Amino acid sequence: MDREVQFIGQSGAFLDAVERASRAAPMRRPVLVIGERGTGKELIAERLHRLSTRWQEPLVTMNCAALPETLIEAELFGHEAGAFTGATRARAGRFEEAHGGTLFLDELGTLSMGAQERLLRAVEYGEVARIGANKPIMVDVRIVAATNENLPRMAEEGRFRPDLLDRLSFEVITLPPLRVREGDIAVLADYYGRRMAAELGWASWPGFAGHVSQQMEDYAWPGNVRELRNVVERAVYRWDDPERAIGHVQFDPFESPWRPAALMATPAKAAGAGLAGERPAPAPTSSDLDGVSDLRGAVDAHERAILEHHLGRNRYNQRQTAKALGLTYDQLRHCLKKHGLMERGDNA
Repeated sequence: MDREVQFIGQSGAFLDAVERASRAAPMRRPVLVIGERGTGKELIAERLHRLSTRWQEPLVTMNCAALPETLIEAELFGHEAGAFTGATRARAGRFEEAHGGTLFLDELGTLSMGAQERLLRAVEYGEVARIGANKPIMVDVRIVAATNENLPRMAEEGRFRPDLLDRLSFEVITLPPLRVREGDIAVLADYYGRRMAAELGWASWPGFAGHVSQQMEDYAWPGNVRELRNVVERAVYRWDDPERAIGHVQFDPFESPWRPAALMATPAKAAGAGLAGERPAPAPTSSDLDGVSDLRGAVDAHERAILEHHLGRNRYNQRQTAKALGLTYDQLRHCLKKHGLMERGDNA
């Protein structure tokens, strides 16, 4: 996600989280950022740094899950030459690199208990000791940490130090998942769609067809904004007609009739990424059925949505669409006329 457009959205839950980050930024206290993957935890950390008095000093980022347990402490706190096998020369750790600035610790919940103990001392006393060193080094570092784990539960289970949790949780900013950010899916989809269209050299932005917009609203977005950007950009670049509203979107990039059986059960499919006609649709719930007061109208609306989806998926080729739906060419054209879709399906 580009830094000049860090925050896009209008929902109250999202704006509240951004405002809390802005209020906490001038403080020197630690901040915890909680959120699912793809919700923008790193961007909140950058906002906390850029709006603080430390903005001209380093913002050092470390993913605690990216290194094995045997190396995490050396990476955080540094080491002296000869401290362990392979340590041929002394090396400063991330705390020293971030002196005067901000240290962002992503995936905090993966830290070992040993690393947590050393981190606690750094937070409490502002000092770190390189591995193999006899004397500590004083550092001035503001810590921002992020995780998608339930740290209070981990503390209760003995997997995270309660005293460290207390020290790091001066302010806790919880980012809402995209699925509860009312109105933001359409805003984000339009933004990333326009950017991709410009990148492809399109003269104008045709937008998304109504049924595609509805599919995006109904999707759970387990990967949140990061996933939405990928889905939207993929849909735009695969679309062949810049003059026509984008009529097909694929949520699961691995979806293919030819993929190996071992890949059939993917996370996206498990999250409900299916579209009409690609697999059996789930039975309507009783609440869905209670809302139906016009049976014929409900059936017609469902039929139209299926036609729109498959027309888009087949690039508005009527013969391919008819084959995909198990209809004859004449049967499909009858359905298109019935729903006023002949202009959309004029590529026979």
